[in-house]
Amino acid sequence: MSKFAQDIVLRPIITERSMQGAAVKKYTFAVADGANKAEIAKAVAELFKVQVKKVNTISVKGHLRRYGRYEGYTSAWKKAIVTLTEDSKTIEFFDGMM
Repeated sequence: MSKFAQDIVLRPIITERSMQGAAVKKYTFAVADGANKAEIAKAVAELFKVQVKKVNTISVKGHLRRYGRYEGYTSAWKKAIVTLTEDSKTIEFFDGMM
């Protein structure tokens, strides 16, 4: 079963730190837990029509949260930092945020 690019790249991560990376063509995305670096690179290239140089992935653990006397963990998720090549165009979605 092949995966669609939309199923691999779930959403962009918009934080101060990720926007600093966008200035040097490093973009941060939440990705599917089962996706590997090659699948992520292919999906970003297909979705945004860019050339991917490198992909770094991080598995983010869920954080403990308390609601009164009840406690539980938020969902764990996977984050990918995608670096584009020098001659690649930027991703327009992030240009509007800076």
